[in-house]
Amino acid sequence: ALILLPEFNKLFASTYKNSAAFILVSANSWSIFTNTISAFVSTNSICQGQQVPILWPLIFKNGYKINFAHTSFKWANLASYNAGVSVVIVGISNKASTSKRLFSMAENGDTVEKNVTNINAYLTASDNIIIEKESKPICEVSEMKFGNKPVDGGNLLLSKSEVELLKLSKEQKYKFIRRIYGSAEFIRGVERYVLWIKDEDLNEALAINAIRKRVGAVKAMRLKSKDKSANKMALKAHQMREMNIGLKNSLIIPSVSSENREYLPAGLINSNSTLNNAAFGIFDCSLWNLAIIVSRVHIVWIKTVCGQLETRLRYSNTLGWNTFPLPTLTQKNKEDLTATAEEILIARERHFPATIAELYDPEKMPKDLRLAHERNDEVLERIYIGRKFKNDTERLEKLFELYTKMTTKK
Repeated sequence: ALILLPEFNKLFASTYKNSAAFILVSANSWSIFTNTISAFVSTNSICQGQQVPILWPLIFKNGYKINFAHTSFKWANLASYNAGVSVVIVGISNKASTSKRLFSMAENGDTVEKNVTNINAYLTASDNIIIEKESKPICEVSEMKFGNKPVDGGNLLLSKSEVELLKLSKEQKYKFIRRIYGSAEFIRGVERYVLWIKDEDLNEALAINAIRKRVGAVKAMRLKSKDKSANKMALKAHQMREMNIGLKNSLIIPSVSSENREYLPAGLINSNSTLNNAAFGIFDCSLWNLAIIVSRVHIVWIKTVCGQLETRLRYSNTLGWNTFPLPTLTQKNKEDLTATAEEILIARERHFPATIAELYDPEKMPKDLRLAHERNDEVLERIYIGRKFKNDTERLEKLFELYTKMTTKK
């Protein structure tokens, strides 16, 4: 198929990964024949995240359908350390078929086969819909914002030892220093701090020589930048680009995390802490939002619609959170989910000072924490279908069904 398009590399190299481009070129090349059938084993990225709206509409436009598929599974190979890669099997054809076969792996490891009427680009038994970014949530959840971007040349951010070098009094530390979290800080317990100076406290802060020098360095860095927006920020060199912080608390959701964890590593931070731009935050929200974020059904959605950065999970508020389909919650539902979220947080506290990375190691996850998550999953999934889902395939089918109803109605 590649031989038929000699300018393949020039045409596709900057837009598609190799496996995705090969499928597209093959579909285009074989469209000159009738009743052609082809199947591919590919990395699962072709059916996730940003590649879906780029690749699959073009294939469907050429009259091709997915006639059979196997959802994502680990495929061991002969590489060093027997490294495994997550792959999918996709069979495409321009031959009409009223019954299509969708294979998946059950949670006990067995292969499950279903006859369905349609298989979409995300390899679920749903209509051929493409998930688009949303500026606001499509259901009743709190708004999730991007974290605060420093643009500081390393002068607003501080290590623990650098905080001590400022030689601030206890009162000054409380007023001008905040613990700051991104993905690494929250997951691995890395200590990092930031100068947090309100406009009304600027003169008092600049009276401290060590702080004045750092603010001056930020201003110089921003003025030298080729970025015009950074130049404008020089007028407020004592602050980050955003200054989002919860008055009571904040939910933190790392933007990048390991794909090996069974649940997203989200949690609570207090009002004396804030976020950098390597994390998303929900500020001063109801705790039941955390129960949604750390559920099995939510991480399945994120893996499917947000995709991955290399092999790691890449979170997005506009693509993952704002599009997440959730049934209408009653007051009782919210109370139950608040209780399960509290159980998860309490279970984590029992194992202090273990980090999130340690607690959510799939091989070492504490039994009480796992039970708390399983209880949370059961409560949430009963809201969807009155029982727990059998596997991730069933979870996705319900999510796409609900997403279609919600967006069509809107």
